[in-house]
Amino acid sequence: MVSRSGARASLKDVARLAGVSPKTVSNVIHGYAHITDATRSRVQRALDELNYRPNLSARHLRAGRSGVIALAVPELGIPYFAELADSVIRAAGAHGWTVLIDQTDGLAEREQLVTAGIRDQLIDGLILSPLAMGREELRRRTDDTPLVLLGERIHDGPADHVAIDNVAAAATATAHLTGLGRRRIAAIGDQGDVGPGTAALRLEGFARALRHAGLAPDPRLVMPAASYHRRDGAEAMARLLDLEAPPDAVFCFNDLMAFGAMRAILSRGLRIPGDVAVVGFDDIEEGRFSTPTLTTIRPDKEQIARLAVSLLHQRLGSGRGQAPQELQADFSLVVRESTTGNGWPGTAPGLPPAG
Repeated sequence: MVSRSGARASLKDVARLAGVSPKTVSNVIHGYAHITDATRSRVQRALDELNYRPNLSARHLRAGRSGVIALAVPELGIPYFAELADSVIRAAGAHGWTVLIDQTDGLAEREQLVTAGIRDQLIDGLILSPLAMGREELRRRTDDTPLVLLGERIHDGPADHVAIDNVAAAATATAHLTGLGRRRIAAIGDQGDVGPGTAALRLEGFARALRHAGLAPDPRLVMPAASYHRRDGAEAMARLLDLEAPPDAVFCFNDLMAFGAMRAILSRGLRIPGDVAVVGFDDIEEGRFSTPTLTTIRPDKEQIARLAVSLLHQRLGSGRGQAPQELQADFSLVVRESTTGNGWPGTAPGLPPAG
């Protein structure tokens, strides 16, 4: 990063050492094809000798940008969002961007604050996973900082959007259980009074798969959850086990609730999956090391991050003024011990959306 004199090496320093023009050095750095091998080698030796690194700050300033984007999520204490943040940071790093992380706690005022441009002098773009804001609140936004939405709260809104097909994903999880011969299948995570979003879509997919298997959804087996933590899963599972006819399987709307549910099952002296099979959602790292390991839906978090960052990159380039894009990321079912009992870590492709 510094020349032999101790100062930061510049493009001109590299050009002088290589005996070429600064433009030629720039062409080599950016992979310009019409450079002879001899020239490319000479420039590369000079780059290595001077330990040259591009001055990204200067480049961003010349472009009128900060080189910083923001990611706002409901709760970093939920591992899914922490793992997603890691993926966003790595995807942004490929563009030379730094990521500012913010937590909204799923509160409307916090989500409105981060979308209102309070940091418009600091960030070039925003990736937001909203829980409280709706389409109309977003339409009233006056800040023109490029915005990409994640999750299921706002579809077909006035901003770019990346999500998975939660209906198909939940149907895939439930179909796995019916395919194993389970017939009293419960769901944990309903948030019916919250409105459209993740819970509603996953409940729809759950019910659809049951009907496809010839099973009538039983409302007594659908448990609400105020939040998506281990305690919520444990409390909901305890209520299910107290039923006169308890379930023989449970689909939890995230992995943390599944861990709580497994704790409740085991504390009653029951076996997993012998007495109750368990499926989660998110494929957080803990599920690969829990006892038993957790069968779960794996959203492609790296793809979600790449798509979101790519949309910001487009908006900061030639994409301003274009219609918002709706992009869908992949998911898969990861089968582990909590449903099969044998620890087979295979994956199955996601089912297509039902017609």
